[in-house]
Amino acid sequence: MPRRLSFKDRMERKLRTKRVRAVYAQRKIIPEPVFGQIKQARGFRQFLRRGVRAVREEWTLICTVHNLLKLYRATA
Repeated sequence: MPRRLSFKDRMERKLRTKRVRAVYAQRKIIPEPVFGQIKQARGFRQFLRRGVRAVREEWTLICTVHNLLKLYRATA
């Protein structure tokens, strides 16, 4: 791939290959729906705390609540 291309042009060119399109198609199946569910169902739009450690802790709490609710609904 030519080095003189901008980052955007290089990414567009890369996304045209069959192998990379297949990898990106997996994103719809694996993690993306979870983020969509957390954003839509939980109304989570932004972090309330500052700093990497605090955000990591907040995200862990959000994911824990999400998973506990899934378990609760599966057994109820």
